[in-house]
Amino acid sequence: MKRSYSLFFSALLFCNMVMAQDDTRYQTPPKDITDLVLSKPTPTVSVDGKGQWMIFIERASFPTIEELAQPEYRIAGIRWNPANFGGSRTTYFNSLQFKNLKTGKTTTLTGIPEDLRGTSLQWSPDQSSVAFLHHGNERIDLYTAKPTDGIAIKINSKPVNAVLGSSFSWVNNDMLIYKSAVNSGKPEPVKKAAPTGPVIQESLGKAAASRTYQDLIKSPHDESLFEYYATAQLMQIQLSGSDVVEKPIGEPALYRSFSVSPDKQYILKGVIGKPFSYLVPWSGFPASYTITDMAGKTVRTITNNPSSEGAPIGFDDVVSFPRNIDWRDDEPSTIYYVQALDKGLGRTPSANRDAVYTLTASGNEQPKELVRTKRRFRGIDWGNAQTALLYEAMFADRKSRINLLNPATGTVDSLHERSSNDAYNDLGNVVTTRNEFGREVIKIMKSGDILLTSSGSSPNGDLPLLRSLNLKTRNTRELWRSQDGVYEFVVDILDAEKGDFITRRETPTDAPNYYMRNFRKPSKNGGLALTNFTNPYPQLEGVSKEKISYRRSDGVDLTATLYLPKSYDAKKDGPLPVLIWAYPREYKSAADAAQVRGSKYTFTSVSYGGPVFWATQGYAVLDNAEMPIVGEGSKEPNDNFIPQLYLNAHAAIQAVASRGVGDSNRVGVGGHSYGAFMTANLLAHTNLFKAGIARSGAYNRTLTPFGFQAEERTYWEAPEVYFNMSPFSFANKIKTPLLLIHGEMDNNSGTFPIQSERLYNAVKGHGGTVRYVTLPYESHGYASKENILHMLWEQHQWLEKYVKQPDSKKAF
Repeated sequence: MKRSYSLFFSALLFCNMVMAQDDTRYQTPPKDITDLVLSKPTPTVSVDGKGQWMIFIERASFPTIEELAQPEYRIAGIRWNPANFGGSRTTYFNSLQFKNLKTGKTTTLTGIPEDLRGTSLQWSPDQSSVAFLHHGNERIDLYTAKPTDGIAIKINSKPVNAVLGSSFSWVNNDMLIYKSAVNSGKPEPVKKAAPTGPVIQESLGKAAASRTYQDLIKSPHDESLFEYYATAQLMQIQLSGSDVVEKPIGEPALYRSFSVSPDKQYILKGVIGKPFSYLVPWSGFPASYTITDMAGKTVRTITNNPSSEGAPIGFDDVVSFPRNIDWRDDEPSTIYYVQALDKGLGRTPSANRDAVYTLTASGNEQPKELVRTKRRFRGIDWGNAQTALLYEAMFADRKSRINLLNPATGTVDSLHERSSNDAYNDLGNVVTTRNEFGREVIKIMKSGDILLTSSGSSPNGDLPLLRSLNLKTRNTRELWRSQDGVYEFVVDILDAEKGDFITRRETPTDAPNYYMRNFRKPSKNGGLALTNFTNPYPQLEGVSKEKISYRRSDGVDLTATLYLPKSYDAKKDGPLPVLIWAYPREYKSAADAAQVRGSKYTFTSVSYGGPVFWATQGYAVLDNAEMPIVGEGSKEPNDNFIPQLYLNAHAAIQAVASRGVGDSNRVGVGGHSYGAFMTANLLAHTNLFKAGIARSGAYNRTLTPFGFQAEERTYWEAPEVYFNMSPFSFANKIKTPLLLIHGEMDNNSGTFPIQSERLYNAVKGHGGTVRYVTLPYESHGYASKENILHMLWEQHQWLEKYVKQPDSKKAF
């Protein structure tokens, strides 16, 4: 009889547990938060180079969980949809509108599917047409459209392959090349019911360190699937009136890249070879680079690169074989590439780090050395036969340099050097123009000046600017700068000689809009308005926004953006509960860490992952609270990570408390990814907070033993750093309530979901208050409407229970 009662109660307990799990449903946060996250944002825009047409690009709404649950393959470091040979987690646009900037007339694109899922919008070389992809349920198609009539036309006959790299490219105004899915409609490789043997990997004494990559190849069947889905055929499409002529180029291959020479005579192909690696993603697989003519016949082989398996992994390390293989934009058909002179080892002393080589497409000559760099090569902006800009930098000393390069002679002259952390002395980005080949090259004015756009960082915050730099005298001149009280930056230079350019302007209360300006004829009224977008977030009207400055106890100046609820009066309403949201960053100089970044004049845009929602719920929100970690001289930033984290957090809390707007006894802290890592550490090592929210973080650094974030020392070189920086090591000290959220299918390097699973169990095992939420089908960033709304509900309930009313017994 006793046994029967025991079985009965066991069964009852089991049923209650099952029912409790079955009763778990997606929840939604308060209406203001729901309405904010689902608000339709203002369109993004694209302007043609002539300033005649502007495209309004409407973003599609969040996909549903059903859409996210569709079949997906996660192999070789990529994720794709096997049904249509395309990306499985792609952000789409669902509408295009063309606005004539001269007449003001707007035309909505027609001829598109009702459920347009568009990507990869590209202007033709003469800016008279656009091309884009539509991701259908069973295939991907390529469309073109002219702004003059606003009618889209599907031009491909075979399905497009968008699994790997770029899918299509304009050749000229009447020709495109795309990759077709040659295996579409064919049966995929069948996985055998029983394996023919074990999966074996072997190392024969050669060092082969690697990062903690996700979604790697794990079996011969994975290899077969990758090859089946990534194999593509290059197809040429000739547009001639209403006729479309289509023909194949060469043979099917695993194309990692393809690009047409500036003179349209050759194609540079990068083709993946075997063996496929089980340690690195597809970008590190063996690859051959060849030049073919437009019919696909091989003209020249450039290199056959091996796998990057075993390549050094320091932040200043590179592979020892040719890399950065591409066309020179300033010549008809010249290839350039880069090769390390120090065996790719950035820590090894070397007078020169890299060499840049060139060779012609059709010749048989050996590659010619163009220039050597003192630091690691970071890129080239081509101009003309005598002018190019060569960029080089090293992570170790955080130094970067811009050089003036004469491609004809190979001579190099330092143009500008700074710390890469020094925002105040950033020269900016060079303005380009299209040359006779339709390629983007440096715009060199008749005066010999070049133009640069910059964020204009300063002690007063970012005030974007446009400046000129004379290449002979090196004199700079400010041509235009954003006015105090607004945040405005250059979007496009339409005519550098005449001075015509387009800006994007916003204020804390005015949504971003676009304006036509002229730096030779400054307009007092702010230029000609091109758009009239209204505020998409009425729920935030009245919410105050202020960029505040404060100082941590060791003298480092910090900033953050403070949001306060509508109609809030500190004297009448008293201090509010506080939510601090942050992300740590590393610096080699306290002076650089103290620089003001961002602007106090930006419009408050809403992102599902941000904290501004809680300003509508009675909280003081401190967003982007700076958390600099400084390591000067021989010290690395992470050598003193935890103490500096405390200084940053304490200063942030005191900043809101001293203003009388924040209750220092009711503060929550949160962050995503490295911000989640920060949150867990703050809860493990301080008593500053009432609760924490940690999303998609990494908490045990021994699981990322070959480096993480800005730490390039391995676990074996600095075990004490890895141990002390891991909140998992101090899980027994986490007694402040911690909410852990993680995407079930996180694909970010190092942030495997097991990071949250293990921390949850460790905190639980030591009696801490912790809740772990796994979001089905989500990656490192979240996508589906249901999961995002539920995430916000979880965060809101956590803050309400443990921060706003920390002594209440309110349950979820």
